[in-house]
Amino acid sequence: MVLMLTAAAAPGDRVSGLGLGADDYLGKPFHFPELVLRIRALARRQPAARSRILRAAGIELDEIRRTASRDGRQLDLSVKEFGVLNALLRATPAYLSAEDLLEQVWDEQADPFTNTVAVTIGRLRRKLGDPPVIATSPRVGYRITPVPT
Repeated sequence: MVLMLTAAAAPGDRVSGLGLGADDYLGKPFHFPELVLRIRALARRQPAARSRILRAAGIELDEIRRTASRDGRQLDLSVKEFGVLNALLRATPAYLSAEDLLEQVWDEQADPFTNTVAVTIGRLRRKLGDPPVIATSPRVGYRITPVPT
């Protein structure tokens, strides 16, 4: 849950913050009891249930069992390859930049100028086989694309 607590309290700022995914928005100055009640209200909400099995383009990824398959064929993925595939499937149909993937799959010590994401994507593409399902858009990122029928 995300509560934006900010000095930007104009109506347009609130609309923008909520549009970016905040669950609640509170501008300064604020009354402290109101902040406490908003936090309590957020805590009462049940997060949306996430499916433990992600599916797209013939790929099945089970987050609990940490298994992945493509068209019924088990994939032998490294921890990072599994993490990248998980992130891409969660984001489908959106693109994730190399920076997004570094942030989600690697730790905060990862060098943002490294080619490790591109190398991992290359290995993952080989393991997923044909037809290719990871698309690259220069200066945008990577995404899972539907397999043409």
